[in-house]
Amino acid sequence: MPRQDASCSFDFLSALEVPGRLRPSALDLGPLVRRSVEARRRQAFKGVGRGRGGDLTRSQAASMSAEDRRNLHAFRDYVTKTLDPTYILSYMAPWFKDDEVQHIQAEKNNKGTMEAASLFLKFLLELQEEGWFRGFLDALVHAGYSGLYEAIETWDFQKIESLEEYRALLKRLQPEFKTTVNPKDILPKISECLISQECEEIIQVCSNKGLMAGAEKMVECLLRSDKENWPKTLKLALEIDENKFSQLWIVDKDAKNAEPKVLEDDEIETSDIQIFYKEEPECQNLSQNSSPPSASPTCTPLKPRNYQLELAFPAKEGKNTIICAPTGCGKTLVSLLICEHHLKKFPQGQKGKVVFFANQLPVYEQQKSVFSKYFEKLGYKVAGVSGATSENILVEQIVENNDIIIFTPQILVNNLRNGTLPSLSVFTLMIFDECHNTSKHHPYNMIMFNYLDQKLGGSSDLLPQVIGLTASVGIGDAKNTMEAMEYICKLCASLDTSVIATVKDNLEELEEIVYKPQKFFRKVESRTTDRFKCIISQLMRETESLAKNIFDELGTVTLESVSQIQNRNFGTQKYEQWIVSVQKACMVFLLPDKDEESRICKALYLYTSHLRKYNDALIINEHARMKDALDYLKDFFTDVRAAGFDEIEQHLTQRFEERLEELESVSMDPSNENPKLQDLSFILQEEYHLNPESRTILFVKTRALVDALKKWIEESSELSFLKPGILTGRGKTSHNTGMTLPAQKCALDAFRTDGDKKILIATSVADEGIDIAQCNLVILYEYVGNVIRMIQTRGRGRARGSKCFLLTSNADVIEKEKINIYKENMMNDSILRLQTWDEAVFKEKVLQIQIQEKLIRDSQGKVEPVPDKENKKLLCRKCKGFACYTSDIRVVEDCHYTVVGDAFRKCYVSKLHPKPKSFGHFEKRAKIFCARQNCSHDWGIHVKYKTFEIPVIKIEGFVVEDITTGAQKLYAKWRDFPFEKRSFDATEMSKGPQDLSL
Repeated sequence: MPRQDASCSFDFLSALEVPGRLRPSALDLGPLVRRSVEARRRQAFKGVGRGRGGDLTRSQAASMSAEDRRNLHAFRDYVTKTLDPTYILSYMAPWFKDDEVQHIQAEKNNKGTMEAASLFLKFLLELQEEGWFRGFLDALVHAGYSGLYEAIETWDFQKIESLEEYRALLKRLQPEFKTTVNPKDILPKISECLISQECEEIIQVCSNKGLMAGAEKMVECLLRSDKENWPKTLKLALEIDENKFSQLWIVDKDAKNAEPKVLEDDEIETSDIQIFYKEEPECQNLSQNSSPPSASPTCTPLKPRNYQLELAFPAKEGKNTIICAPTGCGKTLVSLLICEHHLKKFPQGQKGKVVFFANQLPVYEQQKSVFSKYFEKLGYKVAGVSGATSENILVEQIVENNDIIIFTPQILVNNLRNGTLPSLSVFTLMIFDECHNTSKHHPYNMIMFNYLDQKLGGSSDLLPQVIGLTASVGIGDAKNTMEAMEYICKLCASLDTSVIATVKDNLEELEEIVYKPQKFFRKVESRTTDRFKCIISQLMRETESLAKNIFDELGTVTLESVSQIQNRNFGTQKYEQWIVSVQKACMVFLLPDKDEESRICKALYLYTSHLRKYNDALIINEHARMKDALDYLKDFFTDVRAAGFDEIEQHLTQRFEERLEELESVSMDPSNENPKLQDLSFILQEEYHLNPESRTILFVKTRALVDALKKWIEESSELSFLKPGILTGRGKTSHNTGMTLPAQKCALDAFRTDGDKKILIATSVADEGIDIAQCNLVILYEYVGNVIRMIQTRGRGRARGSKCFLLTSNADVIEKEKINIYKENMMNDSILRLQTWDEAVFKEKVLQIQIQEKLIRDSQGKVEPVPDKENKKLLCRKCKGFACYTSDIRVVEDCHYTVVGDAFRKCYVSKLHPKPKSFGHFEKRAKIFCARQNCSHDWGIHVKYKTFEIPVIKIEGFVVEDITTGAQKLYAKWRDFPFEKRSFDATEMSKGPQDLSL
């Protein structure tokens, strides 16, 4: 049976972006990768994009298989919690070898069911034969795993996720269950919730080991049940049997409405039993209270610490407040206290409405969960809207129907801009998480511009109270305390806040809870000789020379100063910026001969694209292994061969392959090991020797470096025990980069709960707001930013005795971090001085800044451009091939742009979309690309809109050319392109609905 190397397969899968999107349900935490059953059926049975005979082509089947493999890997945690693989092994005989079956059986016997399920998934995901996924689904059906089958078939784990609270409750009550429940009595009533083999095993255990052992076995089976109704069925069975345990087993509305029942001593043997609807780690982390919660079927009311009450006090008095307190002190609990007080203060007949803003999707997801669990049990309605869920949601209805709404800020910006929400007066309280971001063109500032325009414009509508949360207000470029105070005043003006709340009266208590990690600076040396860099640099010089030949062909015609290729530092961010400037200049470069213009621009685009990849490889080589940098390049050239592979690409590929053997030899030479990695290895080994239970976050600058360091740790005999996880942001330009929301959530959950995963390698996505309380070691690997970032990343290490290492080969980086420490002290001193000001004086200072900033903003405000009625051309941004005229463009539902007429259909080709989905009246079916030979530039998508098959184009795929002058311009957004926009009219369609040809 052909197999991939397991470690390589899993490394690759963990970095893939999972297709799909998030639904709006609060419990729908995972199904970003969901495809609807109907979509699957269309692909599988209607023959869309099939080869002869109506069967899926081999490439399409492989594509579907790869997608299923990615999805299954992303949701493996759900499967391992639910599946006992020994129950389906007999149905998987065509796919598994005998020794693999025996290995899985032995794993269950020796280590347990979840470990066996993990091993089963490992073998399953390595299968290469066509049909393996359908075989797996069929096995689930035959064995009786109907719930798991449905979840995987639709990639919607909402129902299984909703069972987690009952599993947590049953785990807590297991000691009482086994002493009070006779499994033989209730088994017939709950058998439909279990696998038939489980029922037989329960009976067998009862016979061989007794009723208590049988009850334990029943609990074990129920904890894995995938049947949505098992909690209610168990409740009914207990009540029919008049079992006392039914008084503890609280489900559905009973849990939300019932008062806690005080049990008599003779009713229950264990007096300290703790009844929970669900164990609440998020709630516990908010205050870090060590005392056990009281017996209650709901989330225990949290007893805030004195310093948290101190932080909340000004806001509870109704003052607009910035709360500045260290990471890990429980600012989220403070916001809950403020929010609860705010909602309860309204008299009968009036209601408050709170909006909480979270910048990053993982933080949004975390806060939505915390607010939902806390407030829904108090009778309030909580909902959330993010960019991942907004397409299928009417925001105005969400705002209207809920008391608390969690937003990613751009959602509100968009809905204020398009008039969906008339003003911020619909809210009574706004809470900005990580409020230090309120500056320049950040969405937070866009929201507050709206607020301040309303305030300073004399509107009679009431404005919401404003609360900001941050670990550091920052000081910008301030050189002294006076400048720092001015900077902080401007932040207060941006948020219309009159109070900066910090902990002063209860500082000792705060310092007992929040442990400021020790900071260490480690200067390490780079390689003294670097043959890999020499070879790649030579390839880059050769590629630059080829690009320069293109410029020489132009003679006196040049791309301004872009053609000056000299004295460039390879392997730097500055070099990448030069590449970007060349590519942008090429997009609007003009020649009388349009074919020649297209040839030149395309050639320069290819040369600079290869230079960028070489530059990326040098950066990886600088901070990781040569092997990782070489693998990065080999993957790139593999992709090049699989695409158009024109004459230029063939030539560049040949040059690389001529040096490949030497590169392979150099990268495998042990003498070329990176000294930085040796030092990083020493730190990790030393820290885990001192404390084997250490939990580490390793911060790095790029996604590529995350992957490289993960492989290095996994392949290191000294460090592989760390079992690294990764956490990166979402890729915007490539489906092979970044992590989607469910993948981020899985990574965070695994790091929090899986004791074997001792290190998380992360980019900046983890340095703000994400709750990782267990971490006691932070390593900044060539990673440094401003004072805010320093405080945030350092704050990730929250455990007692935490340490923070900055590891770099650049002395300037260490100096910059020391400057940040100095600035932090300056910031704290500035806040203390501002807090001594009279509040009325401070408010007047804030108002004057607001008035001045509004004058500047209004004077610089964009004048709405007059639509240009002159017809323009749209050319492919890569090859400059003609696409359409602006007169052919129509606007669909205000924000989507299509092209009418048959001529445009000949300009593009379609390929089946890797992530088909529906949104509103649109059904995304395919991606469209420039049809010119060897171009294939991305132009947008092909959709079914109501009854019409239409292309939807993106302006980023094109250059706009003035027909009269020939001048060309680039636009990043349609709204920036002031052409005369005409609405889509079905009667214009020259033909009826067209079949989508793929």
